[in-house]
Amino acid sequence: MGVKDQVVPGLIGGEDICKLREAVCVHVEKVYDNCREKDCIEDAVVDFVDNVQDLIQNAVKVKTKDAEVVAVLADLEDVPFKRGFFTVNVRYKIRVACEFCYKDVTGNIVNSSPKIGYVWFSKTVILFGSEGKVKIFKSVDPSNTVPLQCEGCNDGCGGLVEQDNLPIIKVEVAEPLVLNTRIKRVHEKRYCGNDEDRSEVNAFIGPQRRVVVTIGLFSIIKLVRLVQLLIPAFNFCYPNKDCVTSTDENPCDIFDTIEFPLDQFFPPQKFDFPGAEDNRHC
Repeated sequence: MGVKDQVVPGLIGGEDICKLREAVCVHVEKVYDNCREKDCIEDAVVDFVDNVQDLIQNAVKVKTKDAEVVAVLADLEDVPFKRGFFTVNVRYKIRVACEFCYKDVTGNIVNSSPKIGYVWFSKTVILFGSEGKVKIFKSVDPSNTVPLQCEGCNDGCGGLVEQDNLPIIKVEVAEPLVLNTRIKRVHEKRYCGNDEDRSEVNAFIGPQRRVVVTIGLFSIIKLVRLVQLLIPAFNFCYPNKDCVTSTDENPCDIFDTIEFPLDQFFPPQKFDFPGAEDNRHC
């Protein structure tokens, strides 16, 4: 097959179907179930890295400059009496940067530097993940410095790494939207004793002034499994264009390939945004 006859990634035309060459068996992650979530996390308390209690006590106003999901923890459990279904427990760690507005010793209103804190949010969903529990053994990269754990073998014995084939949790999350930030008096509980045996002392202390944020979060939660699929293939996916590189010799040549950013000078209007006009009567 010549270069001109090569099928490239993109939409397939009717004449391309005749160029199918083989059926290929691939090992891929198949999505067995997924759901989308639109969560409004209301008045979540921010735990700051530094001690900012004095700032909170004297603040006239607080605002969030930035918010980012920095970690997602998840685990799954079988749903009793419902074969193939799993409870997926997801916990999001959201980093926020807050700026405080307060009066200094001279009575002037000043802004603090951004203070970093974290918000935790948990949720549980039920998804179908199918059945099947087998052990999978695969070879390990020889350059891997982590010692191989296998019974009765020495380093370099050719042992394989073991894993199970339980459903894999995947969470896709958009950047959070900060809807509100304020200072609120929060009643906090005080305990004594260790984690296993502790009792409440003065059930509520405070009220304490704390920073709370309301955050909008969009996410998609999936359960996938590694499976073998038979798919049609045209050929190997050869690159169909040369790389464009920037060098010290031709920076202006690279600049010439960039289109003029008209949208930066003439921002799009409301009717240019999909769905914006649908809410005109709200």
